[in-house]
Amino acid sequence: MTDTENGDLAHADIGLVAAMSMEMAPFLARCERVRKYVGRDLTFRGGRYDGVRVVVVESGAGRVRAEKATHALLDAHSPHWVISSGFAGGLSDAARAGHIVVADSVVNASGEQLSLDTHMTSDPARGLHVGRVYTTDAIVRTVSEKRSLAANSGAIAVDMESFAVARVCRERQVRCLVIRALTDDVTADLPQEALTLFGETGTVRFGAVVGSLLKRPGSASDLWKLREQGQRAAAALATFLDGVVIQLGRATPKS
Repeated sequence: MTDTENGDLAHADIGLVAAMSMEMAPFLARCERVRKYVGRDLTFRGGRYDGVRVVVVESGAGRVRAEKATHALLDAHSPHWVISSGFAGGLSDAARAGHIVVADSVVNASGEQLSLDTHMTSDPARGLHVGRVYTTDAIVRTVSEKRSLAANSGAIAVDMESFAVARVCRERQVRCLVIRALTDDVTADLPQEALTLFGETGTVRFGAVVGSLLKRPGSASDLWKLREQGQRAAAALATFLDGVVIQLGRATPKS
């Protein structure tokens, strides 16, 4: 990706790793001159946000894909900052669907933990929560599973990629943030169809949707609600990233 008038977009000030395109669609809609390409079987989209050079890579769900995507992002675009972004599930009573979580540490199922320097503080009244994020290999669906995980880990949110992204950044000495929007919280179960809804690349498996509707007609309303929650979370994420990207961009040395 190049821009002959305004510098080289092959280099990015900020790189973002997200599992699915829908997570970053509202943010990318705010960017200028967005260009898309496919490399290493990954989809990249790059452009400018208020003059800041940004690149988003879609990793697909899970830690292995997140690791691959982060390495590819760093190799291709050498960003000064990497943000693990997208959706997460809330584990704290204060953290509700549509709220934003910023990780001050990430932990995985093996008990490994990485600290992150956020320079942010929680503001629950405005829907911002700063704390530990737990990365798991499977969707945490039920209220009981969420509360058990919260009690055992001390985490306020759960996702499937952030620890992997943060570890690659730590190994390669690149600064990292984890910023997630909550699609669900501890007040309700996710629909059982959520376990089979997403394909290996993190995209929606339409065959699974049709199968769910045939097996359980009532799942239509649950899946529609999940879609609406995802859209609201993505919009909230875009709004929050607005300030973060601009601040990081101003603090980044210009090449």
